[in-house]
This record gives sequence, C-alpha cells and structure tokens, in this order.
Amino acid sequence: MPEMKAAPRAPSGGKNNGGTYVDRDKPAQIRFSNISAAKAVADAVRTSLGPKGMDKMLVELSKAQDVEAGDGTTSVVIIAGALLEACSKLLQKGIHPTIISESFQKAVDKGVEVLNGMSRPVELSDRESLLNSATTSLCSKVVSQYSSLLAPMSVDAVMRVIDPATATGVDLNNIKIIKKLGGTIDDCELVEGLVLTQRVASTGVTRVEKAKIGLIQFCLSPPKTDMDNQIVVSDYAQMDRVLREERSYILNLVKQVKKAGCNVLLIQKSILRYDALSDLALHFLNKMKIMVVKDIEREEIEFICKTIGTKPIAHIDHFTPEMLGTAELAEEISLDGSGKLVKITGCSSPGKTVSIVVRGSNKLVIDEAERSIHDALCVIRCLVKKRALIAGGGAPEIELAVRLTEYSRTLAGMEAYCVRAYGDALEVIPSTLAENAGLNPISTVTELRNKHAQGDKMAGINVRKGGISNILEELVVQPVLVSISALTLATETVRSILKIDDVVRLRTGFPFSFYRSMIGN
Repeated sequence: MPEMKAAPRAPSGGKNNGGTYVDRDKPAQIRFSNISAAKAVADAVRTSLGPKGMDKMLVELSKAQDVEAGDGTTSVVIIAGALLEACSKLLQKGIHPTIISESFQKAVDKGVEVLNGMSRPVELSDRESLLNSATTSLCSKVVSQYSSLLAPMSVDAVMRVIDPATATGVDLNNIKIIKKLGGTIDDCELVEGLVLTQRVASTGVTRVEKAKIGLIQFCLSPPKTDMDNQIVVSDYAQMDRVLREERSYILNLVKQVKKAGCNVLLIQKSILRYDALSDLALHFLNKMKIMVVKDIEREEIEFICKTIGTKPIAHIDHFTPEMLGTAELAEEISLDGSGKLVKITGCSSPGKTVSIVVRGSNKLVIDEAERSIHDALCVIRCLVKKRALIAGGGAPEIELAVRLTEYSRTLAGMEAYCVRAYGDALEVIPSTLAENAGLNPISTVTELRNKHAQGDKMAGINVRKGGISNILEELVVQPVLVSISALTLATETVRSILKIDDVVRLRTGFPFSFYRSMIGN
C-alpha cells in the first residue's frame, strides 16, 4: 500500500475558555487513522475480484451487501477502499469532511440514476437471461467449471418456490441445501420434495409407496416420572408384570399410529431423553410395516411440514388421519458407499419448497459449492425484486466514472472537485479486474474510458479473451440491484467513517478480576 502523506499541520494545540488544553490535530488524526484501517482491509481483498481472483474475505460491509443483494461482496469492499483513499487526498487538501460527505451523497444519487438508465428490463419468463446472470455470479467462484450444472439448478429452484406473475421477493428458507460428503459436484441434484440426512431406523422397511407421513414430538418408549427415583423389584412376578405393562403401553401407542393409516413415521429428536424410541417400539413398528426416521431436528420441523403438508403431533391422542401428509414415494437411497439419504417425493400438497443436495469429495469443496449456490440463488432473487439487468466486466463503473466527471462540470466550488474524485475512485473495479486477469491495468482502463466517452456503454473487460469487448454480447450480466446496493452501501460506510473525529476511552473503576469473571476466565 502506498505510503500516505502527512496532513498539513495546523497549530498543535491551544486552550479553550476554561483553560483546558485542546489538541486541534486530534480530529484529523482520528479520521486518517480510521481511513487507513479501512483501506488496509479493502486492499487485502482486492486480489479476490473476478473469475481469476482468489477466495473472498468477508467483513461487515460485505455482510451487509450479502444480506441486501447476495452478491458483489468483494466489489463493495474494494469500492469503499477506493473512496476512502479519495477522501484521504481530499482531506489533505484541506477540504472539510462535511463538504466531502455531502458531495459523495450527490454523486451516489447521480450514480444510481445512471445505473438505472443503462440497465435493461428482463422478464422472469426469459430463462436465458436468468441463466446468464447466475453463470456470471458463479464465474468468480472455485466451482466455476460446474456453472453449467449449478446455474440451471439455481434458476429452477427459485422459479419453483415463487409465482413469477406476482412475486416481489424470494424466501430462500423455502430452498433447503443439504450437504452430503462423498461423490463429486457433478452428483449435485435438485429434488422436488423432501430430503433427510437421518437414516431409516432398523425396522426393515426402507421403501414405501403411497406414503402417509406422520411427524410426532412425543416418545415411543415407556413413560418416566417427572422426578428422579428408583424402584426396587425383588420378585420375579413383579418384574414380569412391569415388563407386560410396558409392552402393552408401547403396543397401544403403535396400534394407534397404525390405525390412523400412517406408514411413514418421523420422530423429532428429544432434548430430554436419549431413548425417545425404544427397541420394543421399533419391533412393533417393523411388524406393522411402518418406516421410521428418527432424530429429526427442531429446526427442520417447519420446512418438513410446509413440504409434505403434515402437522406436528405433540400427543398420541391427536394422532388422526387429518394430521398426516401424503406423498407418492418415501425411500432410503444409497449414495455409492458414501452414506444414505431419505427422499420423499411426489407430495400431493407441495408448499412451494425444494431441496438441493450438494455433494463433494471433502468438506471444503462442499462448503464452497454451498456458498456458490447461495450466491446464484441471491442473484435470481435480485432479479425478482428488481427486474433489470446490467452489463458486468467493469462496464457500469467506467460508465459511472465518465458520467460523474461530466456531472461535476455542472457543479461549482469544492463539490465539483469531490464529485470528480468520487467518479475517478470507481475506476478501481475495472483496474483490479484487468490486473487480476494479467492485463495492463492503465492501458486497459484508458481504452475502456475512451470507448465509454464515445457512447459505447456496454464496453467491458473480457477476462476470457484478455481484452475489451461488448460485454453484453459475451453474456456477462448481473442484476442492477447488485451494483446499486454496492454503490450505496460503500458510500454510506465512507460517510460514516468521515463523521468520526474522536475516540472515547472507557474508564471504569472495576478491577481486572471483574472482567475475567465476566468472560468466564
């Protein structure tokens, strides 16, 4: 990182009316300190932008971008770093932070207007455009070579959980991603139904057609008292009577399950008892040809109920046919020696949910594939929220730089200088893309700027061919919401940092031992 020049020094201090010493340099020092720290983080992630960049490092700003748009997490940090560097130079020239902040707000407002102007509308029925957007998102990921598989999967997943005619957003909780170690990414699949990682309990039943599915939240085991106690049985007759009562109690439970017509039973994991399903209950369920899947997590209950149309049953008295869900097929499938999964498909009353099974040879590959699919899903979600596409490859940022330079000529005084600096800072995105692709960043950005000045709004950096071309014809597109979100969030962050002019040190009378006790030693 280039060495920062020191700010022009004013008189170092003085006394106020009360006679207290005031350090007049402190506000400027605090601003430069905060800017230097933020720039260091931004410079650290610059090399992760673009298809040939390295993996990402997320910070709080990129998390905000992830929540809002789901993609562009690296770009937003790099833009913020470039804007902070511009702020540093403007502050060194003696421009007041308030003027810089207000000018940047004018620049971002104009920038959003320019981005909306160069975007083109897209319909959710245009599958090709959706695929191009998802593919562009996947190009900068480790699993980019599998984009031809993951992009259609992501588009299909989103389109199956919404009504394209009326949807204004996408609830990604309706798309469940299941990670299963083993196989390769080629084995990933989209399942219209429910997929469970829990294995079928050893009842001998692993496949059920015309399934009627019950989900219980009570135990199929002998009841226990609320208080801890011991019962000593000294007589064999008494022992035999206890066992008969237990057998009769469990048999009645299983008969009531069977009477309701249930042939697939899902049992929620008990947080109070490890023996929620006894061996005797398993034996009776096997006799009655009921498939059992136990240890269903509490977090999965809502998704399961929405998918198969069942309702959770908290007591055996409520186990009635109306509480059951139905499906064409429930079966346990083997994954070529790398474990098993339970699939429930053909649900008669599907609740607009799908499952994506992610496979990979190791945990790192699976985690990266899951993150990449999530980003692709978020890109499609952005298009549902705001149905407009924009070119990628640095084209929006260069267009903004050119248009903001023109806009600065209509302003006067310090504002014009700050808006021009804002536009110049945005060149960091195409410059970084060119650098990471092995191109000469200076000549590439200069040529790109000339093309945009001549009216070629879609000119961008073609990383695959190593030059500049019409990036829209290369199908490198992204939702306009991603660019707008990155621009606004980066600007808001920079304006917030500019407002900080002091650091308040916390002083308390508590001893060190107090803090040790608070953090648990």
